[in-house]
Formats: sequence, C-alpha cells, structure tokens
Amino acid sequence: MKDRDNIIVFNSYKTSMEAHLAKTKLDAYGIPCFLTEENLANLYPIHNPRFSVRLHIFEQDAALVQQVLEERTIPDDEDLIRCPRCHSVNIESGYSKKLHWKITSLLLSLLVAIFPPKKVRHCMDCDHEF
Repeated sequence: MKDRDNIIVFNSYKTSMEAHLAKTKLDAYGIPCFLTEENLANLYPIHNPRFSVRLHIFEQDAALVQQVLEERTIPDDEDLIRCPRCHSVNIESGYSKKLHWKITSLLLSLLVAIFPPKKVRHCMDCDHEF
C-alpha cells in the first residue's frame, strides 16, 4: 500500500462543533479529510471516548495537518476598533444606550419604525459611545 492509501484517525473531538471547525480549516488548506461517528457523539453528548467525533486524514499529511491545526490567527493591531477616549478594544456594537434614545423610541414608535436609531459602538471600559 502507498502512504496515500493509509487513512489514520488523526484526532478525536468531544463535540461535532470542534470537529467541524478542524475539518473546515483543513478543507480551506486543500487537505483531504473526513469525520466519522458524528451521529453517535450527538446522540450521547456526555463525553465518552467511545462516542467521540473522529477526524480521519491520509497518513502522509499528518505533519502538515498538525501544523495547520496548531496555527493561530491573531488580528492585526491596525484592524482592531478602539475607543477614541480610552483606546480600549473592549467594544460592543448596538443601539445607543443613552436615555434620550430610549425616550425617543418609546414616544415616537411610529417614527422609529420608519427611521430607526443608528447603530453605535459602545466602549465597555469607559462607557463612551461613538
């Protein structure tokens, strides 16, 4: 048998979500793989090694798969949205939490339906909206 023909179980995952994340990453890199025992793992959600989702790969791809799955992607510092006041990255997007927007939306519900309040970013550290 050739190495390309040998299929091995590379890893076992507790949940199908973890397994699909790994499979999706490998698919993005063009590495052939497949999952097994996914239905059993979903039927018996309490972790049991006999009922875990298994990731299968070709034996010759093992080193590459290990490297790809260990790779972490960290966003560039320039891509992060920062608060203009305190420069925090702990930002939440949503509708304004200031009192005047709440009163406006209650009193003018018809107008709000036509002209909804704009979404803003809210710094969770200094409570600044921008």
